[in-house]
Amino acid sequence: MTITAQKVDDIDINRIKELIPHRYPMLLVDKLRDINLGERAVGIKAVTINEPFFQGHFPEKPVMPGVFIVEAMAQTAAALVMLSLGEEAEGKLVYFMSIDGAKFRKPVEPGDLLELHVKKEQNRRNIWRFSAKGIVDGKLVAEATYTAMIAN
Repeated sequence: MTITAQKVDDIDINRIKELIPHRYPMLLVDKLRDINLGERAVGIKAVTINEPFFQGHFPEKPVMPGVFIVEAMAQTAAALVMLSLGEEAEGKLVYFMSIDGAKFRKPVEPGDLLELHVKKEQNRRNIWRFSAKGIVDGKLVAEATYTAMIAN
């Protein structure tokens, strides 16, 4: 399916939960903004001390694990894909296939507002490739490129 790039309104957590199956404690995106269907979006994650991973990572100096940052990027992309595909995506899931070039440049801590900038690099049938950047206070904190597959 060819998707015509189109800007749409921000979506909240309730709409995100309609698009992807993740739930607490694995739902890592609170909002999507700057959405351009089939092309790009910015996910927002308000990082709080109440996140369950902070109990063990690390109790004396809480830092959001890099794998959770990458997962939040992927969830942002998955929500964008499902939103872009509309009814065609109903009942389907998005699965990771690969993660490339993941780099973590600065710790993400409680109180940070993590912006997850995702951009489609390629789409062929049910395979999507995205580049993503994690940004806090205008500074790059993480980046990665990943491929995902839409499956029933």
